[in-house]
Amino acid sequence: MVDNPRMDTLISTWTVFFVGLIVLNAGLRVWLDSRQMRHVRAHRHAVPSAFQASIELSAHQKAADYTLAKLKVGGLEMIWSLACLLGWTLLGGLHHLNQTLIGLMGSSLWQSLALLASVGLIQSLLDLPLSWWRTFKTEAHFGFNRTTPAIWWGDLAKGWLMGALIMGPLAAAVITIMDSTQGMWWLWAWLVWVAFSLVMMVIYPTWIAPRFNRFERLQEPDLVREASALMDRCGFQAKGFYVMDGSKRSAHANAYFTGLGRGKRVVFYDTLLNSLSRGEVMAVLAHELGHFSRGHIPKRMLKMFGLSLVALATLGYLAEQPWFYIGLGAAPNIEGSNSALALILFAFIAPMISLPLAPWMSARSRSDEFEADAFAKAQTSGQDLASALVKLYKDNASTLTPDPWYVRFFYSHPPASERLHRLGADAT
Repeated sequence: MVDNPRMDTLISTWTVFFVGLIVLNAGLRVWLDSRQMRHVRAHRHAVPSAFQASIELSAHQKAADYTLAKLKVGGLEMIWSLACLLGWTLLGGLHHLNQTLIGLMGSSLWQSLALLASVGLIQSLLDLPLSWWRTFKTEAHFGFNRTTPAIWWGDLAKGWLMGALIMGPLAAAVITIMDSTQGMWWLWAWLVWVAFSLVMMVIYPTWIAPRFNRFERLQEPDLVREASALMDRCGFQAKGFYVMDGSKRSAHANAYFTGLGRGKRVVFYDTLLNSLSRGEVMAVLAHELGHFSRGHIPKRMLKMFGLSLVALATLGYLAEQPWFYIGLGAAPNIEGSNSALALILFAFIAPMISLPLAPWMSARSRSDEFEADAFAKAQTSGQDLASALVKLYKDNASTLTPDPWYVRFFYSHPPASERLHRLGADAT
């Protein structure tokens, strides 16, 4: 504590608030997870009536067991992440690491970057055991994992390298702005972040993603012709249709759009093309086109940029308050920069502060999915979309009986029963 009663009060209040956030987040997560577990178990023994013609009991039970297994691993990950958070903050881990680096390097831009890199690397190493378990135990047990240890370690190494090459310059730019721009530094940092995000949307599909997966032009002429006609009908232009070797790592299936402007491209997982008929593939493509037609992509970007502006403005205030650092177990530097320290501490608490926004953001996302489904039904066949959805839910072992409260907080896509009801289609 410092020799200042008012400051002592601020520090204590902030520490209590932080601990309260941890308790609230942990308690809410345990409550929601336990509800989901009970609900899935209670409905495990019978396929919902709407899906009895298309989903076997064994597939339904596999989805239930897979959901329960992921929740158990997720619970362990939550406990471990909270333990790490306390270790970094109130137990002094971040403070000691920061002081050690200052002793070795002095207070400089390089020391700030070393602090950011060290925290990221150490936390990544701490998370490795549970990440390995999720991939090679949980996913493998249910037949989804196709990643070899060599691929897994290679992805990890490439991820670290990409992070250093891409995030390093961004971190250097933000810290430089924080240290050299007074008052409104957060606005300039936000503009840099927006520019960086837009650039990443351009370079990700052509430079980053191919470092992890192979992308080949779709070679089926009839499918290309039909997809091109659908896109022309919808007034949509893309650079091309690509197939990604998703089966190299997982049996899960998906499709997505990526890129900006004329550089947009359509990407199909090979697992998706192998499991769906041509009509079903067109319905999935029309669904993705619906997101663009209804303006969901720019709306999501604007929402993300708006929230990041609020977050940086909040950090702009907190970074100037000594109690912000001391109350989280990391005393600020008396001389030199505290920018990296502020960024790390804010990154620790931001997910917990944002938890109350989860139901609103999830609801908006589910609403977008309903709109995209309606667009796909108007452009292709609602029955094809319904049958594609049922196959994807089955192939991905997604539970058909989630708990309503769990859905409100964590489901970005509507449950299968709600989507089919909106489409007015049978699960056949």
